[in-house]
Amino acid sequence: MAKVEYLDDSRVKITVEVSPEQFEEGLDHAYEKIKDDVEIEGFRKGQAPRAVYEQKKGVETLYEDALNHVIQQTYTEAVTDENLAVVSQPQIDLDVHNIEKGKPFTYTATVAIKPEVTLGQYKGFEYEKPEDTVSEEDIQKEIDKLREQQAELVVKEEGTIEEGDTVVLDFEGFIDGEPFEGGNAENQEIEIGAQRFIPGFEEQLVGMKAGDEGEIEVSFPEDYQVEKLAGQDATFKVKIHEVKVKETPELDDEFVKDLDKENIETVEDLKEDTRKNLEEQKQKTNENKIIDFAVEKASEEADMTIADEMIEEEKNRMKDNTKRQAQQYGIDLDTYLQLTGMDKEEFEENLRRDAKRSIRYNLTIDAIAKAEGIEASDEEVEEKLKELVEQHDMDVEQVRSQVQDSAVRQEVIFKKTIDFLVDNLEIK
Repeated sequence: MAKVEYLDDSRVKITVEVSPEQFEEGLDHAYEKIKDDVEIEGFRKGQAPRAVYEQKKGVETLYEDALNHVIQQTYTEAVTDENLAVVSQPQIDLDVHNIEKGKPFTYTATVAIKPEVTLGQYKGFEYEKPEDTVSEEDIQKEIDKLREQQAELVVKEEGTIEEGDTVVLDFEGFIDGEPFEGGNAENQEIEIGAQRFIPGFEEQLVGMKAGDEGEIEVSFPEDYQVEKLAGQDATFKVKIHEVKVKETPELDDEFVKDLDKENIETVEDLKEDTRKNLEEQKQKTNENKIIDFAVEKASEEADMTIADEMIEEEKNRMKDNTKRQAQQYGIDLDTYLQLTGMDKEEFEENLRRDAKRSIRYNLTIDAIAKAEGIEASDEEVEEKLKELVEQHDMDVEQVRSQVQDSAVRQEVIFKKTIDFLVDNLEIK
């Protein structure tokens, strides 16, 4: 038996009474889990009745598993019976000292639910279409990027280190005259101006040349990822082995042929291909801008109360995605943050902001779909399944086994609602 109390628009407290019979079933379940490993004198292993086990070991030894089983079962039943759209893990409140075999007990589960959304305006917003033409300057910049990618580092025979040069050097760092862990390297390559080293280090190499030795004075940032080095003044002894400079290839037909692009043989071919690609990119970018604008405006006008638990769960999901992406590159989250120049606090703040915005967007779109009666036909669902088959190179049955039809249907409704919002903009 369960009672539901609405704490606010986005959170409920469920009070559940567990009967002696339900708890007894939980005890049976708990004993079955361990029965095969139970050894009691006078019985073969795994053959001792539960009553004998309880007499020897105490029924309380079964309570933890029994309670987990009963709570999971009764909580799920309560959520289903009350038709609650739960969006977070429940916070269970149970006084285990009041648990006694043969007697009922109660527990409470506080959980976030999908909030009600009160829609405001979501049609008729004015939108100024962005410029979608590709200029000759845009094309040249893109081609210059290609040339940069094909650039080679060659030894700089004369002159001193300048911005953009790559320096091969040894260095050793000292704090208060003592070397510190991780402060030394040999034959390290540093691109001057890339700002991938401690602030001030690269700048002090400018003007030196191959063969030079010297000392560089720097201060580690206060928010440096290695806590014991943060804010510390350090001296680095450096020895310059080599200075390299980028040699960028000339833009000619020979360069174009070396790119080995299909049907691209001349500079004019390359320019035309670059124009086409840039136009497609700009079109896609502008489409995304229109979508973002339409959804952003609609969500700004909508009123809803989002529970912190819901935001936290979405934030953790996003964090797990970031960890998996980092692992694909063979690095951990801390290294990823270091490479992106973010500290953990900034990362967490950004995640929370993005999680809240994502939830608002999705809730708003869902509410608009219901208000407008937007649905997905069986034919549209089948068409979407075919897209998934092509995207993942799987057959239909494989896709069906991994993706629920309801999820596919919801994705179709989501896309149709986005299209509806865009179609109802007043584009100038």
